[in-house]
Amino acid sequence: MNSKRNWKIILCLVVVVSLIALAGCGGKPASDPKKPAAAPAFKPDKPVTIVVPMAAGGSTDMLARAVEKVWNKHCPQPVQIVNKPGGGGIEGARFVSRAKPDGYTLTLGYGSGHDLVMPHLQKMEYDPFKDLVPIARLSIHSVVVLVPEKSQFKSMKEIIDWAKKENKPVTASVSVTAGAVDLVMRGIGKSAGITVTPLPHSGGSQAMTTLLGGQTIMGGGHPAEIIPQLKANRVRAIGIATPERDPALPNVPTLKEQGINFYTWGSVKGMAAPKGTPPEIIAYYSDLFKKISEDPDFKKIMADLVQPIQYQNSTEYAAFMKQAYDDYGKLVKELGLDKK
Repeated sequence: MNSKRNWKIILCLVVVVSLIALAGCGGKPASDPKKPAAAPAFKPDKPVTIVVPMAAGGSTDMLARAVEKVWNKHCPQPVQIVNKPGGGGIEGARFVSRAKPDGYTLTLGYGSGHDLVMPHLQKMEYDPFKDLVPIARLSIHSVVVLVPEKSQFKSMKEIIDWAKKENKPVTASVSVTAGAVDLVMRGIGKSAGITVTPLPHSGGSQAMTTLLGGQTIMGGGHPAEIIPQLKANRVRAIGIATPERDPALPNVPTLKEQGINFYTWGSVKGMAAPKGTPPEIIAYYSDLFKKISEDPDFKKIMADLVQPIQYQNSTEYAAFMKQAYDDYGKLVKELGLDKK
């Protein structure tokens, strides 16, 4: 009798020990061949390169330098800003689209004209939606129409009246082909019924040099690029190409206020990675740029640059890009600039 009871006790102990051991493994086998292991969280372990597809000194480059100043507060690895201008932004974007999708080569400037406008005008060497992955939107910059301070023109009306009376084209200094400033100048010409001839450059600062030299009748730029020249009385702002006046330049009338039925939202500035970049890497950087956008030092730098902070995460930015692309496509057709 005692022997049977002892065997029952031993059997119970074996069951209890087995259950405890199983519980220590989470109540299931240590590995489940039917269920893939979760991807480890990404954390960079070497320097990160951010490619700016515009020349140094323009609004996109200024934004990149602002990011660089606070980067080390939020990322364990340093960042290197590399300017790769050319082709109106195409060269730099194409370079990143063909980079290894490992999270160490990104681009800032995604959403500018080479991504949203240029594809409607010509065949591209990369697809901004298939070859690049949105990470985050950082800002949108308005476009300001300018003339040299010594110009005879004091308003858009005076330029339009002169062009019609003299039957001459109005030359315009723009940052890059199919960029926000270029589109605005073409839109002015179409809407006002005059010929506007844009002169493209490799970036905003180069376009400003041409305008200051009096080589074109008018030009344009984003507030960050033009405020120093305005303060130094080298240029005069005569129009804003957004639906409402820019808070940074409240005394400058919009184009619509001057009878020109045209406006756009300006130049979009966002981050992107090469196609094939794993979701966990995109998530890491989307969160990183949210932290940067909320950083007090970054906010101050952006305020000093007269650049608004308009953050969107990767999902929101992807939806925005699609809508913006479609909107710009309609605008290009309205202006008669679409591919033939």
